[in-house]
Amino acid sequence: MEAREKFTNDAMQYAPQLFSTALRMTRNRADAEDLVQETFIKAWRSYATFQEGTNLRAWLFRIMTNTFINKYNAQQRRPQETEMDEVEELFLFRRLGAFDQSKMTQSAEDQLLELFTDDEVKNALEELPDMFRLPVLLSDVDGFSYKEIAEMLDVPIGTVMSRLHRGRKMMQKLLYAYAKERGLVDESLLSPQD
Repeated sequence: MEAREKFTNDAMQYAPQLFSTALRMTRNRADAEDLVQETFIKAWRSYATFQEGTNLRAWLFRIMTNTFINKYNAQQRRPQETEMDEVEELFLFRRLGAFDQSKMTQSAEDQLLELFTDDEVKNALEELPDMFRLPVLLSDVDGFSYKEIAEMLDVPIGTVMSRLHRGRKMMQKLLYAYAKERGLVDESLLSPQD
């Protein structure tokens, strides 16, 4: 099999994952389709730079992430800045009393997420500013390591960790608002400083 044909076959297996992430990045189906198509075109053109035996999935996601940042964020001269009040570590965890102790083998995060609908989690993720949403998507949804995300976003690993931390805290605040709306929060259990 010709090398480019093998590359095409290998790369196409990641199309659904790329599209799913592109849809979350762009928040628009047509833009997501364009982003994935542009990713594959760039990958095809840059095929000579791909090193056989390396992580093809990560390479494709890096191309897509860079394309998104360059194309879709080029309209903004300055990155979006977000001020966030200091949020204690277990903001959401401490405010929801609906934990099933029999599920303690699950992480606290997994238990919390089961309390919310997929739409609530997706909406909270989509409300994050891009600089926080992209690391959360790449880490928590697509399973990339900090190092891989740092390479994709061309930022230091410490920046990835910081953005992930802040993005997750922002999501906690958004999910807390949904929990309050649905009556999952027992306000009587909160101390005055909460």
